[in-house]
Amino acid sequence: PGSIISTYRARALQSKIRSPVPNHSTTDTLVQDGYVPGTSRTATKLDTPVGRIPQAVTIVTQDQIEDQAPRTLNEALGYTAAANPNNYGFDTRFDAFFLRGLPAYYNGYFRDGLRQYNAPTAWFKSEPYGLEGVAVLKGPNSSLYGVSGPGGIVNLITKRPKDDRYREIELTTGANDRAQIAGDFSGPLSEGSEFSYRLTGLARKANSDLPGYADDKTYFAPALSWDNGVTRATLLAEVSSSVTGGTAAFYNPAYGEVSDLYEGDPDYNDFDQDQWRLGYEIEHDLNDSVTLRQSFRAARVDIDLEYSGQYPLGADLARYWGHYKENIDTLVLDNGLRWSGNTGAVSHDILAGIDMTRADYETYSTLGYVSAADTAAAAVPFTGAQEQRQMGIYLHDQMQWGNWQAFASARWDSVETTTTAADRSTGTQEDTGRSGRLALSYDWSNGVMVYGSVSTSFAPNIGFVYDDPADEATQRAARPTQSTQREIGLKYAPEGTNLLLSAAVFDIDQRDGTVLDVSTGENRQRQLDLNSRGVELEAQANWANGWGVIASYAHQRVRIEKGAAGTVGNELSGVPNDTLSLWGKYDIQSGPAAGLGLAAGLRYVGESYGDDANAITNDDRVFVDLGVSYQPAQLPGVEMQVNIKNLFDQQKQTCTAGYCYRDEGRTWTASLSRRF
Repeated sequence: PGSIISTYRARALQSKIRSPVPNHSTTDTLVQDGYVPGTSRTATKLDTPVGRIPQAVTIVTQDQIEDQAPRTLNEALGYTAAANPNNYGFDTRFDAFFLRGLPAYYNGYFRDGLRQYNAPTAWFKSEPYGLEGVAVLKGPNSSLYGVSGPGGIVNLITKRPKDDRYREIELTTGANDRAQIAGDFSGPLSEGSEFSYRLTGLARKANSDLPGYADDKTYFAPALSWDNGVTRATLLAEVSSSVTGGTAAFYNPAYGEVSDLYEGDPDYNDFDQDQWRLGYEIEHDLNDSVTLRQSFRAARVDIDLEYSGQYPLGADLARYWGHYKENIDTLVLDNGLRWSGNTGAVSHDILAGIDMTRADYETYSTLGYVSAADTAAAAVPFTGAQEQRQMGIYLHDQMQWGNWQAFASARWDSVETTTTAADRSTGTQEDTGRSGRLALSYDWSNGVMVYGSVSTSFAPNIGFVYDDPADEATQRAARPTQSTQREIGLKYAPEGTNLLLSAAVFDIDQRDGTVLDVSTGENRQRQLDLNSRGVELEAQANWANGWGVIASYAHQRVRIEKGAAGTVGNELSGVPNDTLSLWGKYDIQSGPAAGLGLAAGLRYVGESYGDDANAITNDDRVFVDLGVSYQPAQLPGVEMQVNIKNLFDQQKQTCTAGYCYRDEGRTWTASLSRRF
């Protein structure tokens, strides 16, 4: 394994040397070369080549983020197999993604290996400009990470300080009066210093196609690292404030039908969100074989949501206005010890650890039917709170003998949840659970690896659920979600090439899964049992002739095993049976057009059901994206780039849990940047 890791690191360094404009990424946490990942510690918390991990893993690299220019995390996941960010149409308020047909936006959200808790509405917003990459680990993974969903996790990799001096300034404009300035500065504090820094930030003013729906943001993320060869420490922080629209929906005149009538009130439509995080990562080598680790993060999100909607009143429509406030405080700590050694012919890479989490959130809500001003002036009463305390113990062993490799993980979790109702009465729920993973793989010398794995998950849920979303009396604390997955797969990553091909077949049984139900017009959660099974194919490649390609295909079916009356045996709403994506970019390397990059992408979303009764069908959709970039030889470090999303302006309806949404139409951005 060591020689393979060295090979990937060498490729990444070569990529930086030949690139006319160096990229953002460092080489420690995620080694990457163009669209192809090298090593990542996402799947096992140990630096492991992605082509040798016996589990389906997709890495959205820094180059992919830069070339596709996503505005949100959902857009960044659009070319990942079995990652569906399309369930709720246009809605930039939340990154509501599904993995393998199962909701992952509550229990599958991680940053730098630590869970990023989301409350029902106080969600952390991810800024793509602040990321080195996005690692998508599919299937149950709580044996190492704890508190994670059965569909998988999305781990956001924060930009870290670089050892070399780096500067970037970028100006962006685009559709709907978009105006953004961003900067990224990194390097050692002084010549020969053991300290390095990074300062990343942006300021944006923008509108959207919806009246009164803004997309404004300020973001600042400082980072500081220290490395003396034995001890490595990194401090990561963020402060950001954003304003989007409070309402993203269109009026549904009938069940399974969406109109062109926007639900929001342009004069009462702000969704204000303030968030911050502060954390650190420390590693200390006791000797060549033993390393101590600790990661910590404190974070908080405050939201103030103004929303509106319409309801039939006689032959006309009347309007209501809502005011909702929510905040969440989280503390996450992970302590680990890594040991590398041999027992006879078997080599081991072992990680043992203890992690602890604390999450507190509270909500305030009111609803008015007189006017927006009346609702804004009204008191916003307390409606509920929850405190969650979790502790987990885990052990992971990566074993290798000859061409065989085995991964074994085990974990025990204890969780205490205290719920406070609107009348300030409290109740406590205690949950304990075990989870594990066992994977076996065989490597051929030609770069082919085959594997099989079984994994389980245990995931307590933050927030309330409703056995009947239309009846407030059925509100209760959510039970933990548990699941079991069987997966077999194949990977092809030949040495000496920049290519990664993967295929996987999976079968997941989930119990007490939490899904969002908006059939009542409110964001309420409910629980049900599901089975998800399917097949995934992915390819990532870069060639020396200037071509880079990303391709993915997934076929899946999610069946309801236990749920509301009349839904058992049906397919879960909003989950397309087939998704396909293809992205290609060609960088012209010689001749008069040298420096010009041409890119195009296609995203196909197949048919799905719009409700759990399977009475509504969502049509399939095809989205086409384009990108053009130019790096003039006369201006080293300067790049101009234009991206168009949904070129042919497809705006079909899509329904989930019986409520229907509209896709976003054609959008574009244009940027001018200089790196020096």
